[in-house]
Amino acid sequence: MDWLQVVVLAVVQGVSEFLPVSSSAHLILVPVLTEWQDQGLAFDVALHLGSLSAVIIYFRQEIWQMVVSSLAAISGKGVNEDARLALWVTLATIPVGLIGLLLHDVISHFMRSTLIIGVSLIGFGLLLGYADWRKAGTRNEYQLCWKDVLIIGGAQALALIPGTSRSGITITAALMVGMSREGASRFSFLLSIPVIVLAGGLEAVGLFSASQSIDWVAMLAGTLLSGISAYLCIHYFLVVIKKLGMQPFVIYRVLFGAWLLWFFYF
Repeated sequence: MDWLQVVVLAVVQGVSEFLPVSSSAHLILVPVLTEWQDQGLAFDVALHLGSLSAVIIYFRQEIWQMVVSSLAAISGKGVNEDARLALWVTLATIPVGLIGLLLHDVISHFMRSTLIIGVSLIGFGLLLGYADWRKAGTRNEYQLCWKDVLIIGGAQALALIPGTSRSGITITAALMVGMSREGASRFSFLLSIPVIVLAGGLEAVGLFSASQSIDWVAMLAGTLLSGISAYLCIHYFLVVIKKLGMQPFVIYRVLFGAWLLWFFYF
C-alpha cells in the first residue's frame, strides 16, 4: 500500500462510518475506481479500530456511566436511566449480530454489486428524508421503551445490505418512533460500538487464519487517521443536523446512487 491509499481509505472509513451515507458503498467503490489492490484484512481491522476508538472517546462519559450503572444494577442496587440505556444498546444489537453471523458469507458473496448499492443508497436515502421531513420528535436516547428499541434494532439488521448505511437506517427508525434528530443520532452512534466490535472481531478471526504479511506502519497510520476523521465527523455531524437536518445527506445519497447506476449500467 502506498501512502495515498492509506490516507484515502482511512479518511473514507472514518467519515462514512458515522454519516448516514453508507461506508460500505464508499469502501467498495474506491478499488473499483482506482487500480489499487485490496488493502487486506489487517488494514480493515485497523480502520475499524480507529472508528471504534473515536466513538468510545467521544462518548466516554456516557459509556462510563452506563458501565457503572449496569454493574450497580447487577449487584441489586436498582436500574437507573444509564443502566437501562446499556440494556437498550445490547438488545438492539442482537438482530444484526445474529443475522450477520448467519448470512455473512451470503451477503459478502452475492450482495455487494453496484446495482444493490445504488438502489439501496437511493431507496433508504429517501426513507431517511421522509422520516426527517415528518414532525420532529422530542425524545432522547434515555426516553426509549423496549418496543422502540426492537424497531430500531430490527432496522439495524437491514444495514447488512450494502448501501443501506447502518447509521442511516437506525437514525431513520429512531426518527420514526419519535426521537429528536440529536437523540436519534446519539443512540445510533452508541449502537455502533458493539457492531464495530463484532465486525472487527470477524475480520480479526479471518486475519489470524490467513497467512499474510502485515505493514505495521500503514496499520498504525490507518488507525490514527480513521480515528481522527471519525471523531471530527461525529462532532460536526451533531452540529450540522441541528441547523440543516438530514436533507443534505439525503440529496447526496440520491445523487451518489443515481451516478453509480448510470456509471455502471448505462
